Amino acid sequence: MGDDNGPLYLGFDLSTQQLKAIVVQSDLQVVSDAKVDFDLDFGSKYGIKKGVLVNDAEGEVFAPVALWLEALDLVLQRLQAKNTPLHRVRGVSGSCQQHGSVYWSREAEGLLSGLRADASLVDQLAGSAFSHPYAPNWQDHSTQAECDQFDAKLGSAERLAAVTGSAAHHRFTGTQIMRLRRKLPDMYAATARISLVSSFLASLFIGAVAPMDISDVCGMNLWDIAGNKWSEPLLELTAGADGVPELHRKLGEVRQDGGGSVGRISSYFTTKYGFSPKCEIAPFTGDNPATILALPLRPLDVIVSLGTSTTFLMITPIYKPDPSYHFFNHPTTPEHYMFMLCYKNGGLAREKVRDVLPKPESSDAWANFNKHALATPPLDIRSASDKAKLGLYFYLPEIVPNISAGTWRYTCNAADGSGLEEAKEAWPAETDARAIVESQALSMRLRSQKLVHSPGNGLPAQPRRIYLVGGGSLNPAIARVIGDVLGGVDGVYKLDVGGNACALGGAYKAVWAFERADGETFDELIGKRWKEEGAIQKVDDGYREGVFQQYGNVLGAFEEMEERILKVAKNT
Repeated sequence: MGDDNGPLYLGFDLSTQQLKAIVVQSDLQVVSDAKVDFDLDFGSKYGIKKGVLVNDAEGEVFAPVALWLEALDLVLQRLQAKNTPLHRVRGVSGSCQQHGSVYWSREAEGLLSGLRADASLVDQLAGSAFSHPYAPNWQDHSTQAECDQFDAKLGSAERLAAVTGSAAHHRFTGTQIMRLRRKLPDMYAATARISLVSSFLASLFIGAVAPMDISDVCGMNLWDIAGNKWSEPLLELTAGADGVPELHRKLGEVRQDGGGSVGRISSYFTTKYGFSPKCEIAPFTGDNPATILALPLRPLDVIVSLGTSTTFLMITPIYKPDPSYHFFNHPTTPEHYMFMLCYKNGGLAREKVRDVLPKPESSDAWANFNKHALATPPLDIRSASDKAKLGLYFYLPEIVPNISAGTWRYTCNAADGSGLEEAKEAWPAETDARAIVESQALSMRLRSQKLVHSPGNGLPAQPRRIYLVGGGSLNPAIARVIGDVLGGVDGVYKLDVGGNACALGGAYKAVWAFERADGETFDELIGKRWKEEGAIQKVDDGYREGVFQQYGNVLGAFEEMEERILKVAKNT
């Protein structure tokens, strides 16, 4: 740890399966970290699998809030056990899984403000601080009826996206609140406040219900982004005509500044873990906004997060919403937006394709998948007469596009995408290894093409750099195929922050929140301190002349394939 007495900053990441904590110095150097794995540490107690409970009959996916309370105490104990100098922590922020919601009871504020250090968080809060013991998870797909109403309320999915940044989605908090109000009216009536997971975790630290963050609030389908206020028509849809003022109170005011302090740390943490009473809490944000804070992204840079789900992130000053993707307010920079694509069928789908192949003899579970993905040419075109192969691999109902689970394989002419038709029979499992990664990357390319422009030198429009994070970023075959499809004139890079991108983003947010000069942006402050060496590693050249165009030739066919499948799904 050294004997330095400078300030430290603590960042959290409360994801679906883990709670991570990371401590950095002002120069962004990591000094300590710890994590709790929900299944390993608490699986048998809570009956969870991969961090969640599932009610298949209704498509519900949710987590016990008590689990998160226990995890927070445990992760802080683990930091203490490493002799982390928590007394030097000046600021705390963090990242949490997006869209989840926590329902506080009328007793919650009193219980939060009166926390005693001689008892655990779970013992003091789990019994009576919550009107509902569970938080819906982003994998939940129980709200189709509510989504239909949200899309219809303002006239169309396009109009809803124009106002809130997104069309209606199963996991978004507005539809979840609407469904729970219908399903559990007594619970809803007993709810004094509703938090997002990010504002829930911040609430524990300040001993009061914390405000929602300006970026994370965009994952609710309730916030009017251009108007910078709650959308009255959508609140009315969620709560009923006479329930708008009550829902307003439950949601509270949204904090506009991503930095600064929402309050001093609660005495529970100073007494129990030795935090300084002067330590302050910055707004917590969602995991996707935190990912873009883990490195100073420049325009035309892209982050592809290859975790359980796959996400594609860009920063842009252009607000061009569309029902097939998401715009969020930037978590730290006013008048900038985060463009996001989110796919449920990410890592889990790639694993399903991998597991059909023979098990490799080596200890690398991905060895056979990678071998076949790299041995298969782009679109499996081996000669001039070959048709291009395109597929969709949805083992879970997908968000983009909104299609139920299934696998589809199509072929088309490689030169221009004409002659699209469903394949007569499944092609070999070896071909699927490349095709699934191509499929995921083609979807990203299709939906981001309006937001990229030529990087110069007569090159076609494409990202400048592509940064890969998450578990899949360690895979060379996935990096190669993503570079083939998306380009990336400066190359494809693995952002290596030890799988802690979201927690680091939270820690950097805390550094900026409390060390910024007047008017100093996050990018300015962090950009000066962030060291590229060691954090990123080039893993692929990215743009390849000819190959990039080959994928461009079939992009229209890929879009047509999705539309056909959607049409069939709607008619069945």
